[in-house]
Amino acid sequence: MRANWTMSGLVGIVWFLGAPAFAAGHAGAGCTPSARSTLHACRDDATATAWLEISKCQQVANAEERDDCLDETKTALVEGREECVEQYGARLEVCDAIGEAPYDPEIVPGDFVAGIDNPFLPFVPGTTRTYEGATDEGTETVVVEATTATRVILGVTCTEVRDRGYLNGVLTEDTRDWYAQDQLGNVWYFGELSYEIEAGVVVSISGSWEAGVDGAKPGLAMPASGAVGKTYRQEFLIGEAEDMGQFLSLGAAVTVPYGSFTGCRQTRDFTPISPDANEHKFYAAGVGLVLEADPDSGSRVELINVTSTP
Repeated sequence: MRANWTMSGLVGIVWFLGAPAFAAGHAGAGCTPSARSTLHACRDDATATAWLEISKCQQVANAEERDDCLDETKTALVEGREECVEQYGARLEVCDAIGEAPYDPEIVPGDFVAGIDNPFLPFVPGTTRTYEGATDEGTETVVVEATTATRVILGVTCTEVRDRGYLNGVLTEDTRDWYAQDQLGNVWYFGELSYEIEAGVVVSISGSWEAGVDGAKPGLAMPASGAVGKTYRQEFLIGEAEDMGQFLSLGAAVTVPYGSFTGCRQTRDFTPISPDANEHKFYAAGVGLVLEADPDSGSRVELINVTSTP
C-alpha cells in the first residue's frame, strides 16, 4: 500500500527533521561533542539529499510516478537518518572506550626511526605477502608489497606499502598505504591513496586520506605494546576514515596455509561509519598479519605465501 504522503506533508517532515541544532552541536570539546556534531552533519546531509530528490519528483508530470518518487524519497530519508543515529551510538561507544580527550596526537619527526621492524607488523622493502579467501563472488586475492618508495607526511618519512586486491584474478583495488615507526616501536598509519577499479578503469578514490590534510590525523596500525582490551584509533578523518582497533588476545593460535602460529596478537577492527562491520585480525611475531576473519560469517582471508627480493 502506498504511504499517504502528500508533497506538502513530505516537505514539512523534511523541514522538521532538518531543523538546525547548531548551538547544541558545537558546545564543548572532545569525543562526545564531536560525535554529536557529526550526528547533526549526517542528518543535515540526509535532509539535503531528500530536498534534491523532492526537486526531481516535482519535475515528474505523471501523478502516480510522482507519488512513487515521493514514497522512495521518504523511505530513503528515514533510513538515512536511522543510519546517522546508529553511527552516533557507535561513536559514543568509542568515546567510552578511549576517553573524552580530543584526539590530537603530537607528531614529532625526530621521534621516528628509519624502517619498520615491529615484530607484529614488519614492512621490510622487497617483502610481498599474498593472502587468499573465498567470497560469494569467487576467490579474493590480496597482495601486500612493502616497496622502496617513501612519502614525507607531517615531516615524517613514511614507507609506502602497495596493497592490491583481486577478484577471480581481476584487479579491483590498488592502494598505497603510508606507515612509519616511532622510537618506542609503535607503527603509525599516515594515510592511503585507494583506487577502486572496475573493468580496468578507476571509478573511485573514496576512502583516501592523508594526515595533515582536511583535518585528517594519523593513527596506530600496530601499538608497540598493550593489554587485552586496549582500544586505539587506526586512522582519523571524521566521516571518511575512522577505523578502530582493539586487542582481544595476546596469545592466540592460528593455522593458515603458510603455517601454524602461536602467541599471536588478535585484534578486533571496527568503524563507527559502518557499525555492523566487525573483523578479527591475527598477527604473528616475525611475520605480521596472517589471518583476517569475519566472526559473523566465518569467512577468512589467509596468508598463503611470503616472498622477499633484495
